[in-house]
Amino acid sequence: MKRRDLLLLAAAAAALPGSARAQRDAVETLRAFVRDVASGSAAFTQVVTSTDGARRRTSSGRFEFQRPNRFRFEYAKPFEQTIVADGEKVWIHDTELNQASSRRLAQALGATPAALLAGGSLDADFELRNDGSADGLDWALALPRAKDGPFERMRVGFRAGTLAEVEIVDSFGQRSRLSFSGFAANPAIPAARFRFTPPAGADVIEQ
Repeated sequence: MKRRDLLLLAAAAAALPGSARAQRDAVETLRAFVRDVASGSAAFTQVVTSTDGARRRTSSGRFEFQRPNRFRFEYAKPFEQTIVADGEKVWIHDTELNQASSRRLAQALGATPAALLAGGSLDADFELRNDGSADGLDWALALPRAKDGPFERMRVGFRAGTLAEVEIVDSFGQRSRLSFSGFAANPAIPAARFRFTPPAGADVIEQ
């Protein structure tokens, strides 16, 4: 999986009485999530689909975040890879290659999905729209205000007010879908989870 995929860091509404209310609630639920959920953790499965829909890659692991701008993705399958944002830098560590790279947080995130989930800015960076309800989820659509970023749009799906899925379409038309399970809101997460020290002997590249 390309590193760009990892950083990015992702149906119409039912035409029934009350569906408009459900649509309104999707954006408000997203705003409440950013406002009220200061930390979170969940298991995830990520499916990346090529532009033509012919190729799919599946990976899984665990996601944790602490506002502002601290998060950790631990990919366990099909290979081990860790992404850690410590508030200043974003580190990516490939276990098999024992290679670690880092970028300044502002350069790595900007108006990206990871920034939306773990950051604090919302309306300043994204245009928000309601995107209907499907498959038991209420969807909010987030369009980046910056037009030259790494992704085109993102949909955030909530099930009964709980974060359930994120769907991302990048600037090349590739689609990534993150499905969360066992999401815990506002858990106490040790600060050490958002620190990264390159392992002994690792090839370190800082940008």
